[in-house]
Amino acid sequence: MSPEVVLAAGYAALLTAGAFVLEWLSAHTHRRSLRYRTAGFTYHQEHDYWECPEAQQLWPHEFDDERRLVRYRAKARICNRCPRKEACTDSDEGREIVRPLDPWPHSEAGRFHRVISLMLVGLSLLIVVVEAVRHHDPVEAALLFALAVTGVLAARWLLRDLRAHPAGFPAPSAAHGLGLAVTGADGVRPRSRWASQNRGHR
Repeated sequence: MSPEVVLAAGYAALLTAGAFVLEWLSAHTHRRSLRYRTAGFTYHQEHDYWECPEAQQLWPHEFDDERRLVRYRAKARICNRCPRKEACTDSDEGREIVRPLDPWPHSEAGRFHRVISLMLVGLSLLIVVVEAVRHHDPVEAALLFALAVTGVLAARWLLRDLRAHPAGFPAPSAAHGLGLAVTGADGVRPRSRWASQNRGHR
């Protein structure tokens, strides 16, 4: 086996491994960020609300269709007299928690890192193809074929959740009488029968 093939195969394998390391690091950083922002809060999936350390509930307040986010908010009158308010939030409208609806990579940063990972795998496949054209020894061909299959599987896995605009996701419904304000692509919310939600329409 020629040194060129060995070096090329090693570099291609390193690129593919680097793509997965980058993917893991970016997803891990995102998960840590979410845990930090919701530390002390408990999410109850069966009823779709968050519970704060003071046992107060944060219900869905707004659905952002463009960013695929749900914003949960506690009642302002309860938060403003809470003894932990200064350490929890500086807002006078109640503590807010934002939850993404889609799996990783759902954010622009996540998709950016996923594209970088795909580029690394693509470069790895390009190196393997070039070496396969230049070298036809059976042992070398078998090694390059194995790396090509690994690269194709890696690219397929990385492409699985890469979606610029999620489609087919069911629209959220109101929870416990709280109207969910749907934000359109123009950033404008439709008028609601609740006066408190229409303050921004002036």
